[in-house]
Formats: sequence, C-alpha cells, structure tokens
Amino acid sequence: MRLENKVAIITGAAKGIGGEMAKLFAAEGAKVIAADMSPLSYDCGNVEFYPLNVADGEACRTLAEYAREKYGKVDILVNNAGITRDAMTRKMTDEMWDLVIDVNLKGVFNLTRYIGPMMEETGGGSIISISSVVGEFGNIGQANYAATKAGVIGLTKTWAKEFARKGVPVRVNAIAPGYVMTDILKTVPQELLDKFAKLTMLGRLGQPEEIAKAALFLASDDASYVTGQVLSVNGGMRL
Repeated sequence: MRLENKVAIITGAAKGIGGEMAKLFAAEGAKVIAADMSPLSYDCGNVEFYPLNVADGEACRTLAEYAREKYGKVDILVNNAGITRDAMTRKMTDEMWDLVIDVNLKGVFNLTRYIGPMMEETGGGSIISISSVVGEFGNIGQANYAATKAGVIGLTKTWAKEFARKGVPVRVNAIAPGYVMTDILKTVPQELLDKFAKLTMLGRLGQPEEIAKAALFLASDDASYVTGQVLSVNGGMRL
C-alpha cells in the first residue's frame, strides 16, 4: 500500500497507460480522480471518473478546486493525456499542429499551474508528466508530437526548480515511454511492430502496466530523492 491515504489525479485515464495507472494506484491505496473526455473502460474501486478536456484551462481550474474541496489536497498529479495527428511537416495543417500543442503541451500546463502551487501549500507532492522517446530523439512525421513531448521535458525541469524553491518537497519528473502496446499501436501493421521491437535491446514492445509501474515508483515515497528527472522506459531503444 505504497500510496495509502494519497489523492491522485490522472489525466487520459479512460484506458491504456492512464487506465493502468489509475487501477494500480488505487490498488496501492490511493483515491484516484481519473480525468478523461471519454468514460472509463473499466470499473475499479477508489477510482472516480471526472470528465475533462485538458485543453480547457477553466475546466482544469474547476477540477483543481473540486479536488481541494473534496479531499483538501492532491498528492499526485499524472499528466498523461495526449493525442497524435501525424504528417510530414510539409503536409501538416495548422489544425493538426494546434490541436496536438493544445492537448499535449498546453494541457500539461493548464492543470499543473493549479496543482503545483496547491502542493506547495499543503506540504508536497509528486507531479509526473508523460513525455516520449520521440520527445528525446525526434521522429519522422511527428514534428508536432515531438515538439510537445520535448516541451514536457522542459516544463518538468523548470517546475522541479519552481515548486521546490520554498523548501517544500514537491517533486516533478517525467517518464519517456518507448513503443507501448496501446490501442494506437494495435492499428499498426504487424511488420512495423516487429521492426519497432527490433529497435530495442530487449527485443519487444512495452506493455501499459510497465509504464504504470514506473509511475508508481515516482509517485511513491520510494522516489523521495528523485526530482527533475526523465525516466526512459523504452526497452533500450536504439534510434
């Protein structure tokens, strides 16, 4: 019960990596607010669905106020919500660029701008934002996505300094997953999946629960001396 008596907000928690995080955190004793635009694809005790579009700044402020009124604190924030709109740069439209920026980067800012200061007031906490191997190394046809995930790393390092400057233990870290078998990858042809797997030292793709376990470590007191870091969970990808 590594998260006993903790309150966690996880965005993009309807399914996939976010859903695995919500279920694991609840199993470890946390009360979880699972925020997403879609209803939850699972039923789990101590996991409460909260409808949220992270690109809506006012809605994020309302969620922060709701959590404060209901629980008096937020111990853990996981910025997991994200989308893709892939295209080569010469073919990428303004709409494709703006939508990915709004969700993947501005969405991270929108919620953290309220939760981070709340953690400072209530004595500390852990903020975890999901970046990507693409944010570390780039990828053809994903200029918008790569920009947001690289931006998440910059925000992480900045917030690790900002939110701890008053001596309060607010820890801020990022996770950079490699290729993980979520619904997005399930639509990819098998020959491409095999190619992705061969890029890793371990010779396979990741599973959502493996990213969730990394998040559990960073959320828990086991990581009490870890902040401002990017944890790459990618099977040893060679790009």
